[in-house]
Amino acid sequence: MKPHIQSFWDGVRAEAPLLIGVFPFGMIYGALALGAGLSPAASQMMSSIVFAGSSQFITTQLVLESAPGFVIILTIAVVNLRHMLYSASLAPYLKELPIKWKILLSYLLTDEAYAPSILKFEKEGVTATSHWFVFGAGFALWFNWQVSTAIGVFLGKAIPDEWPLDFTLPITFIAMVVPALKNRPMIAAALSAGVVALLAYSLPFKLGLILASLTGIFVGSLLERRKTLGEML
Repeated sequence: MKPHIQSFWDGVRAEAPLLIGVFPFGMIYGALALGAGLSPAASQMMSSIVFAGSSQFITTQLVLESAPGFVIILTIAVVNLRHMLYSASLAPYLKELPIKWKILLSYLLTDEAYAPSILKFEKEGVTATSHWFVFGAGFALWFNWQVSTAIGVFLGKAIPDEWPLDFTLPITFIAMVVPALKNRPMIAAALSAGVVALLAYSLPFKLGLILASLTGIFVGSLLERRKTLGEML
């Protein structure tokens, strides 16, 4: 097997365990999108074009709650700020790629694709086919998301409310985050954001997510700066 094909399938295999938790989440999104008033075509196209599960999920809920437009935009912007951090983290490993590859991988960059990719880069460094690993991981998730959304749209309200599908997404994120918590600032950022998210869960329009995100960023940045200053002194 050619090296780039092998690297692609390595990315798919690394992504596979995370797909188990993402699939039910895609089904839930498809059903909720219909319930929020989106057409089947619009629901599926959002998964194909936007391809950002958390943003899609939050958008459908806020639309259903008739939230103001600026609240929807602000919430999505804050939730997706993490993708800028993912890009900055991967940039040193992918900076030599042609622009067409950067565009493709930026579209496929998600939480689930980032996690196995950065762990591989930190462990093994960069090779001539490293970007194919990221491509494999990202494409596996993209394909999974399209299929799961389509099933959710097709089944619609036929999915029983008592099916405990919503617990799979938090478990998936926990599985991604925990291996990456390697120092005190990272652990503090995750814990503080988690605590605030729980305490602020009842806030309207999912504003608790914004508050939790900002808290995690603030705590992590503060402790990282203190750590850096301590090492310089």
